[in-house]
Amino acid sequence: MITCIEDLRILARRRVPRMFYDYVDSGSWSEGTYRENTAALARIGLEQRVLRDISERRLGKKILGTPARIPVGLAPLGMAGMQSADGEIHAARAAFRFGVPFTLSTFSICSLEDVAAAVDEPFWFQLYVMRERDFSARLMERARAAGCSALVLTVDLPVLGQRHKDLRNGLTAPPRLTFLNLCDLARRPRWCLGMARTRRRAFGNIFGHVRGVDDMSSLMAWASQQLDASLSWDDIGWVREHWDGRLVIKGILHGDDARRAAEAGADAVVVSNHGGRQLDGARAAITVLPEVVSAVGDKMEVLFDSGIRSGQDILKALALGADGTLIGRAYGWGLGAMGGAGVECALELLERELSLTMALCGVNDVEDLSREHLVASTIPN
Repeated sequence: MITCIEDLRILARRRVPRMFYDYVDSGSWSEGTYRENTAALARIGLEQRVLRDISERRLGKKILGTPARIPVGLAPLGMAGMQSADGEIHAARAAFRFGVPFTLSTFSICSLEDVAAAVDEPFWFQLYVMRERDFSARLMERARAAGCSALVLTVDLPVLGQRHKDLRNGLTAPPRLTFLNLCDLARRPRWCLGMARTRRRAFGNIFGHVRGVDDMSSLMAWASQQLDASLSWDDIGWVREHWDGRLVIKGILHGDDARRAAEAGADAVVVSNHGGRQLDGARAAITVLPEVVSAVGDKMEVLFDSGIRSGQDILKALALGADGTLIGRAYGWGLGAMGGAGVECALELLERELSLTMALCGVNDVEDLSREHLVASTIPN
């Protein structure tokens, strides 16, 4: 019986090959920030209120102008198509069936064109600006052609944080057929059968779109050289030259950076530490949220990401001023556990938990959530 996101994680661990399960369920270095993201959310207390009519609760609101059944969107998840065959397609379909936005990663297995052909609604596209700027420009052109309604520019990965599990596992997509990998795959026939039935097993947005990249070896060599350590605020102007739609800057952990994002013309920021996958020792994302909300006021939307495992976590972020939230691991585990049905299950769990928590806090509408619904002594400064 699936009763919470943790149940989906346990099931995904059984069904997904180790290297791809570890890719989702890991952080950088000691994984201290990864753990602290959830611990900091857990430390925030809730104020229970009684004898209020909570019979008609309203959980929906708009995120970046898009109506959402609950204030949640699916964050970009690299290699989602390795959690389950055609994972990005199934996740997008599940998101739209449920009624929330979906974001496709640059490092997805299914391409922009694959997802656009599979769904009828516009989705968001997450962009890394690469050293090969022509490629990044073409990605934005492809995203526009695919009907993407927002560009989510991730800015907290100028270099790759050291992720020990990925290094030990020799992470590649598809997995190298070593003896240890073959033994691991043999224990997961369901996953193997799904992969055998699809042609999508490599990075769909890159393979076939970069000159000189025509096999997995050349693809991995190209990707390892493309993160751009010179990326700066000046480059936001270059992005704006190529993208005139909604722009979201993801990876903000400081009020000053949020102000710079607003000045640069972004429509929204995402308070995120990349799920603890970049700078180990960075502040838990929820502790930064009030600072960012205070810094930008009503100049732009503020979304929250990193550490959400329950509807209560969503409520806490909204009460601290977030306009919406994004989930990555929570739906990634659902995808690995049960494919598209697991993604819908994750969203249904979060919806039920959010609704119940609102009821016990005496709140009818997510738009009414505020600090008064949190225990004051536990609110991050």
